[in-house]
Formats: sequence, C-alpha cells, structure tokens
Amino acid sequence: MVIDEAISVLKQEAESILHLTEKIGSDFEKMVEVICNSKGRVVISGIGKSGLIGKKIVATLCSTGTNAIFLHPVEAMHGDLGMVSKNDTFIAISNSGETGELNILLPSIKSLGCPMIAFTGNPNSTMARECDIVIDTGVEKEACPLGLAPTCSTTAQLAMGDALAVVLINKKQFKVSDFKKSHPGGSLGQRLSCMVEEIMFSNLSENNIPSVLSGTTMIKAINVMDKFKIGAVFILDTKNSLLGIITDGDIRHSISKMAIDFNSMVVEELMTRNPHVISPKLPLYDALNIMEQHQITILPVTDENNSLVGILHLHDILGKGAFKFTG
Repeated sequence: MVIDEAISVLKQEAESILHLTEKIGSDFEKMVEVICNSKGRVVISGIGKSGLIGKKIVATLCSTGTNAIFLHPVEAMHGDLGMVSKNDTFIAISNSGETGELNILLPSIKSLGCPMIAFTGNPNSTMARECDIVIDTGVEKEACPLGLAPTCSTTAQLAMGDALAVVLINKKQFKVSDFKKSHPGGSLGQRLSCMVEEIMFSNLSENNIPSVLSGTTMIKAINVMDKFKIGAVFILDTKNSLLGIITDGDIRHSISKMAIDFNSMVVEELMTRNPHVISPKLPLYDALNIMEQHQITILPVTDENNSLVGILHLHDILGKGAFKFTG
C-alpha cells in the first residue's frame, strides 16, 4: 500500500511536468529574450512553498551564468524593494495567482518600469493580468490526497525554472569553465581546478596504456583494447609519437557498414588521424570543454613533442569511483 501510494505520487508529478510541454509557447521565448537583453538581474519573488521554489530557481540561475536574487514580497514592502531597478526582470511565482502578499507588491514593481513575468497555474488571475508575460505552470491536480499541500504544482514551477536556466545556458554560451568559477568550493569545482597531469593515467613505460605500433593488425589492436577496457587504443610510431586513435565506436561503425577481415586489416586503415589531445599542464576544465565540444569521452595526453604521456577519461574528471591523484 505504502509503495503503491509513493509510486502514484511520482507518476502524477511526472505527468504534471510532461503536460508543461503543451504549454510552452511564444511567451517562453519572449521571457528568454527579455532576460538575455536585460542589463540587470532576474528578481524572483514568491511566498510559502512557491517562495522556496523561487529560491531554488535563483540558485540554479546564479550557478549557470544568470545573475539572480530572491525578493521576499513582505520584506519588499518594508524596504527591500530598493534592491530592484528598472533594468531588472521580475518573476512572480504563485500557483493561484491570487496570493495577497505578492499581488500587493506588483504595482510597486510596475512603477519601477522593469519587465514583469508570472509563473502561475491561473493565466486569468490577478497576478497574471498585472504581468507582461505569463508562463502557465498549471497542473490538473495535486498529488496530495486532500488537494491542499502544493505537490505537483511546485514540481511544475521548479521544472519550468530548470527549463529556463538550461535554455539560458545555451543562449549565453555558458561553458564548463564558467561553471567552475562559480563553484570553487564544490567537488566538481575542486576537480576542475586540478591540472591534467594530476588526474591522468600514465605509466606508458610499463605497458599500462592501451597502445600499439603502426602496422599492427586490427585483431591485435582489438585484443589490446579489450584488455584495458576503456574503449580505445592509441596508435604510436617507434618514437612514441601519437599517430591516431581507434575507439570501440569506430569498430562498431565499420562492422555495421561492411564485412571486414580484422586479421588482415592494419590499424592505419581505421584509426582517426590527428585526434584531439590535451597537454598535461592544462587545467581539467579545458579538457572537459574539449570533450563537450567534440562529444568524446577519452583524450590522449601528449607533451610538446606529440609523445603520448597519458590518458584522460571523462570518468576521471567527473569522479566515477574513488578520486585519486597520480602524484
């Protein structure tokens, strides 16, 4: 009974979010353009559960490149309104759109001249009529059996805030390196501030890196790849210079296109020449940006002479398993 009820709640909240996709329209695009063109901050206000959601949306926006603050509607009427300027963008959050403490603030915000946006489940509400842009976050019903505690409605508000933040990330071309600047104390921030050489896997001299010499048959290269199980093998010349890389994806694609005799094929016929590389002296956030830009998960680490000195995997950056320094 307990498990069934919990599953029912999760399903209702998931359905509430999916129904939002039918409500996204031109007003959402207008909101994004207004925020992108604004010279000020995003000011979000709400009270009760909607206020808590507003604070979370503010935190997400701030961490992803959009300057935002939370304004408590009651405190605003007692002096905090001075934090808002005409250059800001104001977002009011209320499911009913009839929250008295919030609506009484709206005329004062309007007098400042900043754009006003409503996140509400009632597009015909008092709050909606006061705002320039209305974002419909309405849900059919709450998951609360009494229909009283905000559940699906606050989940919908939060999801819409996340949608806004993610769209702004792409619109503003926010990078991982920018994320690192605003997260210096977090575990990801600490990783990204490290140098590649602190995280990379090395020990080439002990044959602990999946590599083969040019001219090696594909069947031998595949055996080496299978031994190390990181999904790639590096092709080197006799001076340890990196010539290319073969990934398990390359092998799958070649098999799907044609019948291949891997016993007779040599690695040069399949490898990607001049692959993307990273220097051991660069910070990890540079490596992560390269991986993001080119949709790859493995980077060979090379020195100034293009000699292979290590491997960097996406899991090493993001911290799959224990986080260890090689030095």
